[in-house]
Amino acid sequence: MRQYRLIPRRSEERRARYRSALFLAPSVIGVLVFFVIPFCVVIFYSFVDNPINKEFVGFENFVRLLKNAAFKKAAMNTLSFSGTAVPLSVILSLMLAMVLESKIPGKSKFRTFFLSPMMVPVASIVLIWQVIFHFNGALNDWLSVFGVEKIDWLKSNYSQYVIVMLFLWKNLGYNMILFMAALSSIPRDQLEAAQIDGASKATVFWRIKLRYLSPTLLFVTIFSLINSFKVFRETYLLTGDYPYETLYLLQHFMNNTFMSLDYQKLSSAAMIMFVFMVIIIGALFFVESKFGRDVEE
Repeated sequence: MRQYRLIPRRSEERRARYRSALFLAPSVIGVLVFFVIPFCVVIFYSFVDNPINKEFVGFENFVRLLKNAAFKKAAMNTLSFSGTAVPLSVILSLMLAMVLESKIPGKSKFRTFFLSPMMVPVASIVLIWQVIFHFNGALNDWLSVFGVEKIDWLKSNYSQYVIVMLFLWKNLGYNMILFMAALSSIPRDQLEAAQIDGASKATVFWRIKLRYLSPTLLFVTIFSLINSFKVFRETYLLTGDYPYETLYLLQHFMNNTFMSLDYQKLSSAAMIMFVFMVIIIGALFFVESKFGRDVEE
């Protein structure tokens, strides 16, 4: 009798596994076709001389790439941009969330104001920035009132700051909402106990709030880092294939390399970028695990 009862159960479990595999199959196939296989092809191209001969050359493509002046310039500009835009995005959005968490009038209007850039299409954002920062734009007209000479903002050493402002304007609202949600989930009993004990606001922030915010800080930092690479769309529409030298980013280099069909250089650049991203994200996860361990426990 026991065997008679176990056999149907096993067959039902087997059928359930088959059904699960059937439902998962489209997603697995899609990931393999559009992500895993192309990534493997990129790895393969980075270690061969060309797609026709397919002769293995080891790290020769990477060595040549690291000696390329355009790549080094693009890498330094990208590092400079991300190193400026990402910390500002995280810090300013956290400050805005802290301000809106307090009891101030018109909180809903402030939230709407900072979230409105998310609803604006990329083409409209580019048009707004052209109207403001063009040589004959609104900013130069306003500065001329004070006797300041006109500046071609997108073709000067200020160009990267212009794109940083665009990045912040577009992303602060979403990051702010994430921090507001995280702040609202902090246990109130701990905050009240700290206030009763006479802890200052700075102590409450550093010792309690920041520790509970560590997972959200990690997510917002990674999300902002990824978005910093997506700013190429706006930069490309504003300045074209070959912008002013401070705006020549890795995405410009890779796009121009793709247009010239130099697959080895393109694949090598993509692999270096991938390894750099893995190291940065791994370091962020390590710091967060150390910093927020006591909260999770």
